[in-house]
Amino acid sequence: MNDAIDNTTEVLICGAGPAGLALAIELGSRGISCLVIERNERVGAAPRAKTTNVRTREHLRRWGIAATLAQASPLGLDYPSDVMFVTRLGGYPLARFENAFNCAPERDELYSEHAQWIPQYTLEKVLKAHAQTLAGVRFRFLTELVSFEQDEHGVRATVRATGGGAAQAIVCQYLVGADGARSTVRGAIGARMEGAYGLSRNYNIVFRAPGLAAAHPHGQAIMYWQINADTPSLIGPMDSGDTWFFMPTGVPEDFKVTDAEAADLIRKATGIDLPYEIVSTDEWVASRLIADRYQDRRAILIGDACHLHPPFGGYGMNMGVADGVDLGWKLAAVLRGWGGPALVASYETERRPVHQRVMDEAVANHAVLGKQLTQEGSEDDGPVGARLRAQIGAAIREVKAREFNTLGVVLGSHYRGSPLVALEGAAPPSTVSRFTPSACAGDLAPHAWLADGSSLYDGFGHGYTLLATGGWTAADAAQASADAAQLGVPLHLYQPAYDGLALLYQARLALIRPDQHVAWRGDSWPHDGKALLRRVCGW
Repeated sequence: MNDAIDNTTEVLICGAGPAGLALAIELGSRGISCLVIERNERVGAAPRAKTTNVRTREHLRRWGIAATLAQASPLGLDYPSDVMFVTRLGGYPLARFENAFNCAPERDELYSEHAQWIPQYTLEKVLKAHAQTLAGVRFRFLTELVSFEQDEHGVRATVRATGGGAAQAIVCQYLVGADGARSTVRGAIGARMEGAYGLSRNYNIVFRAPGLAAAHPHGQAIMYWQINADTPSLIGPMDSGDTWFFMPTGVPEDFKVTDAEAADLIRKATGIDLPYEIVSTDEWVASRLIADRYQDRRAILIGDACHLHPPFGGYGMNMGVADGVDLGWKLAAVLRGWGGPALVASYETERRPVHQRVMDEAVANHAVLGKQLTQEGSEDDGPVGARLRAQIGAAIREVKAREFNTLGVVLGSHYRGSPLVALEGAAPPSTVSRFTPSACAGDLAPHAWLADGSSLYDGFGHGYTLLATGGWTAADAAQASADAAQLGVPLHLYQPAYDGLALLYQARLALIRPDQHVAWRGDSWPHDGKALLRRVCGW
């Protein structure tokens, strides 16, 4: 370190994937200094995630970069986000799911941003570029955490260049492990992953194949499930330059292929004979694992460091971003003095039930893959093959629809029962595919488009927002402002011109958290409003 400024920061973030980047943006945009260290370069064409869901893009909108990500789309926003099931890419169609994951760019009353099919590495570039514009955010790549110690005053971490080099000290208030499945921070705090390891072994292959899009008869889609007996797999376009991904599922434990063998495997699986240039190959194991605890005092886990599940349903990377958002505003509040000691502890209390629900969904989706759907004779010409394909198509539509229609999970994740939100009665039941807006305390604030074309969310403040759905009383506005000022809580008063808000929120007032979830609602500001604010701020 050259000087004291370089080795001191408020938050040290270990890991520059989407979870770590989201946390850095949330902190940096609130004036909190943070240093992000990353043991790798975060480059390359490994496929990782490809679905940036509705809720994640709503966070990007809040950060001012949703349009930037849209412009970075390699396939274009109008490319149909359909999922096709086929016997082979060069074979017969079985079933189609249109507008999977709500990627269509049409305006929808339920949300402010549509989802987007885009490689994770492109999303990471957009997030990193934005984080680097924030004054308090710094990065050190090819740097790894060695160890740390902590007390009631802070954390002292030791880092070094990846692969060796002199150790250096970093002094911070909090340390966050966004360092993935092999988390160093998780091991250091003694947390253990519990659940089921090795649900299946799978293989990722990224390749280039000019002419492949035109060589099959099924039209444009973001993903093609190939349902056949010898090579059940997924394949689809990933990036510009005729770059595709190919994923055989349920491979044997000793499955390894050379580039030539990988090309032959793609040729066999698709039934299309083209030159296939292999860009990368890697194996991954599907598991359902969750840490027995997420925190030890000032050291906290987010993203894959504390939860892992199969990537079916497009949840994983997006859950990590949501972790960074939830922890970010809470750390900022505590570090700036208006958040109480229960605020950071509420991160695990609120996020763990969300993680459990999503993990259950992902595992259920993983239970039915190509091997379970194929039938002998389904690729035959003639009436027997046609009948079998019709049967398989009907089964696919019945058991796989929830995997690609996930809005009830994406927008329906809630924090009801959290110590940070007011207690209410039963809220409307949610399903996987269908989202019913609810202003119950703990739920995501119901969305609306305003007359000027803006989103209701665009008017929410950086801290808490007191939303008036049917007009203020002077007493309510004055008392809420006075209570917040006395406690130092940032509070924005917001009265949009929209006649349907009272019906949507079922109350004249709603207190909205920095993460756009409802903390409280009522028809008048409570007599002891300071007690409410102290509760929702973790005191």
